[in-house]
Formats: sequence, structure tokens, C-alpha cells
Amino acid sequence: MNHHNTPLFTALMQHAESDPVQFHIPGHKKGAGADTQFRSFIGDNALSIDLINIVPLDDLHQPAGVIQEAEQLAADAFAADYTLFSVQGTTGAIMTMIMSVCSPGDRIILPRNAHKSIMSAVIFAGAVPVWVNPEKDDQLGIDHGVTLSSVRQALKNNPSAKAVLLINPTYYGTSVNLLDMVEMIHSYGIPVLVDEAHGTLLHFHDDLPMSAMQAGADMAATSVHKLGGSMSQSSVLNVQGDLVDIRRARTFMSMLTTTSTSYLLFASLDTARRQLALHGKALAEQTIRLAADTRRQINGISGMYCFGEEICGESGVFAYDPTKLCIHLGGLDISGFAAEQWLRQHHKIEVELSDLKNILCLVTLGDTERETGLLLKALRHLSETFKSRENKSSQEPAAVPDFSSFSLTPREAFYAPAESVDLRESCGRVISEFVYVYPPGIPILVPGQLITPEIVDYIQQHIEVGLPVKGPEDPDIHKLRVVALPEQAAAE
Repeated sequence: MNHHNTPLFTALMQHAESDPVQFHIPGHKKGAGADTQFRSFIGDNALSIDLINIVPLDDLHQPAGVIQEAEQLAADAFAADYTLFSVQGTTGAIMTMIMSVCSPGDRIILPRNAHKSIMSAVIFAGAVPVWVNPEKDDQLGIDHGVTLSSVRQALKNNPSAKAVLLINPTYYGTSVNLLDMVEMIHSYGIPVLVDEAHGTLLHFHDDLPMSAMQAGADMAATSVHKLGGSMSQSSVLNVQGDLVDIRRARTFMSMLTTTSTSYLLFASLDTARRQLALHGKALAEQTIRLAADTRRQINGISGMYCFGEEICGESGVFAYDPTKLCIHLGGLDISGFAAEQWLRQHHKIEVELSDLKNILCLVTLGDTERETGLLLKALRHLSETFKSRENKSSQEPAAVPDFSSFSLTPREAFYAPAESVDLRESCGRVISEFVYVYPPGIPILVPGQLITPEIVDYIQQHIEVGLPVKGPEDPDIHKLRVVALPEQAAAE
């Protein structure tokens, strides 16, 4: 296919150039009705293609024109049979994946370090999750991938499971042996779904972990906006093979998507695909080289450690994405979250995420030696300011608590009669809401899960250092919403 073409973006430019008289939404009418300061900042070009699904521009909900052409080009670029555009982010694509293969009561095998969007989809679908614990890294205080043996055991114990969902790569950049994993799961005759939110570039360079489509996975939700150059909230769902029904997937994508779709986001997907298809390998190679040099220099800074190839072969780690710099502050007297704040205040540097003892920095297609040089200068200053005299952190990574049991399915608990109780008094109760730190958005507690003292301590430790604990109805996290006891539910 000719990847120089951008059928959707080209149609939008031509439509804007024809300067039609619009008697349809959006009401700002090419910017004329917009706030003047906003219009001046955004620019008339952007506002002129902020349009709706009129006939010349096709309709995402039943594409038959330029959107269909753009999706076909994207499918070719990602080596998929079909690609569906998502303007609901990768969250919408993930929900589509799960809901298109699971009906109420169906079992789906999931890693415990799944994003909250996966948990939300389980609730909406009425599915029953079968959990597989990822491998813990006690030194870094993070989770890696699941093992082949643990997934195989879950399949043996749950022969009626409808699908397996994998995360590849993790937010922190580690990857499983996806090829072997897909082959094993397919031997059970069920599809493999991949949360590939942080793996847009994987398909475009051999020095990166294998992409989901290359490994033979059936569906992959990929955040083009995260690392592939499109605008925020624009993602794709890649589909291949005959274990999933593309028509059903498109139906669910339509159900989960606004009817007022953003053509700005579509255009950014169309053009990001062009850039990746034509120049992805060269751009990825440049990015990998820049990240590798930055990693080398970070590892020369006192009190810091940024893992690289040496982590491959550890349990749950087959490969890693070198463009992700997970910087462990093990020798500094500062938490990851405090370091994020300090870098913002003193160097105007924003990191991707922080946790109790790590910060994560992404090197992308948009970076040069200028940006990484500023990061290195700031990190050296951070080291000089917070270096521990004993070269040992005063705050060790918090041990990720063991995954407690479920008394109810997530859907049952979410919709059950509930009450609010103090955080410290919630031990032994069943949670009916999510508790997670965002980013990365991996739930500490999922509806239906038993609350344990270890989990409460883990939540409290995050709160005390100021990390953004989210999910509960109580924004201060003083109380948790739990399933009402039988006598209380009866009284209600």
C-alpha cells in the first residue's frame, strides 16, 4: 500500500479549503464562534477541521470511505488484518477487546497488574476474572510480566476460559516471551488479547521487543498517542486471525464511542501512521540510541540505577524496551514522588510517573540530546542534593502486598449494597470500588476483593508520601466503600 497517502487528513484539508457554509455542529463554525483567546492560541487551521461525520468525511461507526481507507493503511502498517481507530483512547480499545470475547459469566485470564480499564471492562461485561500474579521485583518495588507456567496452570484450572489478556510491555518497559506465550495459549483454542498501550514502536524496530501482531496475538490495543506521535486520546485496536469476530469488535467499539467523534484525532492517527510506516525504523533507531546513551550516563550518577539488558532473563522478563528509563533512587534520601515534585520545581522537568522509589522517563520520537541533556543535569543535581551518607535509601521500596482473595465477582461487588467505613476499619471487608495510583493506574484493590491489613498499610504508605491514590468516592481516602453486611443489606 502507498503509505505516503493520508486519505482522511487529505479529505479534511480539501474540505476546509472549499470553505463550505456550515449549518451543522460544532457550533464554533470553524472558530468564528470560539473564545477569541482560545482561537488565537489553537489557530484557525485546527478549528477548520474540527468537524463531524458528514458524508464527504465518512463515519467511524460504519466506515465506508476515507476513514475505512485510513484504517486499512494502518492495518498494513501494523501487520494486522484489521485496524479500528479509537478516539476513546486505549481504554476504549481495551474495553472493546474484552467485551467482544466475553459474555456475562465467562471467565477471562488476566494478570494482576492490569490497568483499571481492564477491570472496568470486566465489570461491564459481567465476566469472571481468573487472576495470574506477575513476577515481583523486590529490589525495584515493581511488577514485571507473568510466566508461561503460571498462565498454563491457569488455563488447565479453567478450561472454559474464553480468552487470555497479557500486558506487553509493562508500563515500566519489561516484556514477556510473547511468541511462546501466544503459541501456548492458542493450543487451547482461545484468543490472546494484548494491552499494548506502551508498545506503539515495537513493530517498527527489531531491537525492541516483539509486537503483539508479530507474535500472532489476536487483538492488541495500542496507544499511538503515547509513543507514536498522534494526539492524546487517539489509539488503535489491531485485529488478526479467525478466533475473534471483527464485526462484533466493531459493534462494541461503536457502542463505547461518542457519536461526535473528533476528526482532529482521526487526522493525527492518519498522519502518525504515515510517519511510522515511512520513517518508523529510522526514528525508532535514533530514539533507542539516545535512550541508551542517557541510560549509561544515569548509571554513572551516585544513588541511581536504571535497569537495562541485565534484567532480561529475570523471572517475568524476557526483553525490555530501552526507550523507557525506569530510574531507581535506591541510594537517595527521597521518594520517587518527592523527586518528581523536586524536578518540576527546580528544573521544570515533568516525568511520566513516580512511585515510592522510582521515576519513569520516556525517550520518544520528539526528543533530542538537548532534552536528555537537561534531564541528566537535573538528575545530577538531585543526586547531589539528596545523596544518603550511607549510600542507602532511608525509604526502601514498599513490598507489594500479596493479592487477597475475592468474595464476589467485580460486577457483583460493584453493584451490591454498600457502606462507607474508615480506611483502618475496612480490614476483613469486601471492597466495592477501585483503589489505584494513577499513573500507572494498576488497581491496588478491585471490587469484590478482600481488604487485608497489608493492603491498608500499602495504601497508607502511598498516601503519606503524597502519591495520587485515586478511585474511592472519598477523595481524601479516609473512607472506603465496602459491600454491606447481610443484615445491613436486608435493612436497606
